[in-house]
Amino acid sequence: MAKSPETELPLKAFGWAARDTSGTLSPFHFSRRENGDDDVSLQILFCGVCHSDLHTAKNDWGFTTYPVVPGHEIVGVVTNIGNNVKNFKVGDKVGVGVMVESCKECENCQQDLESYCPKVVFTYNSGYQGTRTQGGYSNFVVVHQRYVLRFPENLPLDAGAPLLCAGITVYSPMKYYGMTEPGKHLGVAGLGGLGHVAVKFAKAFGLKVTVISGSPSKEAEAIDKLGADFFLLSSDPAKMKLSSNASELLARAEYRRETAMGTMDYIIDTISAVHSLVPLLGLLKLNGKLVTVGLPSKPLELPIFPIVAGRKLVGGSNFGGIKETQEMLNFCGKHNITADIELIKMDQINTAMERLSKSDVKYRFVIDVANSFSSL
Repeated sequence: MAKSPETELPLKAFGWAARDTSGTLSPFHFSRRENGDDDVSLQILFCGVCHSDLHTAKNDWGFTTYPVVPGHEIVGVVTNIGNNVKNFKVGDKVGVGVMVESCKECENCQQDLESYCPKVVFTYNSGYQGTRTQGGYSNFVVVHQRYVLRFPENLPLDAGAPLLCAGITVYSPMKYYGMTEPGKHLGVAGLGGLGHVAVKFAKAFGLKVTVISGSPSKEAEAIDKLGADFFLLSSDPAKMKLSSNASELLARAEYRRETAMGTMDYIIDTISAVHSLVPLLGLLKLNGKLVTVGLPSKPLELPIFPIVAGRKLVGGSNFGGIKETQEMLNFCGKHNITADIELIKMDQINTAMERLSKSDVKYRFVIDVANSFSSL
């Protein structure tokens, strides 16, 4: 007879889990492994709420195994270390992001690109040693030391938690695709959990930044609070679309200069809903780069003509490896970059998920895990 989640591993744990495609989360008793020689155990203090958590809870991508405890933007304090652990000690402030294991031997792992390892183990909803990983909507976690990140002392843990997914997801492509050259023009499509951090990174790199959003209410926030230089309303056809003879203009690379068309060196597309890439491609200059990091539930149409006519690049990017994630955290510590958050208790998570599905959050929910479970 199969063991229950509460008894299959030695250590009893507690969290909130989704049990079916309704995505509704509720209290859940389960278990975790004991701390091994190469492991670090941490008490979870805060955990960010990522759009991927919502997708997984509802099985939008079709590969959720229930019950599932979401959460991969984890920060906490070290409570136990294994005999082989030299870089962390009890009491250290640390983080755990999107992955907790990889093969460590493949070419990608050897290049510190564990996130692209064919055997990567995600922080939740992954198979690992005959069990399923469970995430940070819980009271503690045990992780191999390679996948534990040191948290800068000057950053608040609650507002820093989303950096472990939202932060690295935009930092990694900006670095890889060379979208960091001071004075260049970056468009940030979508002003949500990822987009608002991308704006902060871009300004720290010295870029000119335009926020591209379908919500006119976000203009003041983008410019006055986040420091963007310009705001472009994506639903304004006069600025976002080419004229009726678009093909001819594209062929001659003559864009309507009274609009924003052909003005941007790069665009990072953080939009997780299904949307058209045509207007975004039109905003790029010759040799411009459009990099997508959002994960819509359905395929996007990729128009070839504007890519060929403008010698443009369309790329994608996953979250970064451990070395790059630590680099990103150190960069945030140097420039005092954190996410803008709404702090919630665990019993508010279902309301938060409903609001997240409607993009009703500025800009990341973070669960106050320690105070939610303080009575345990």
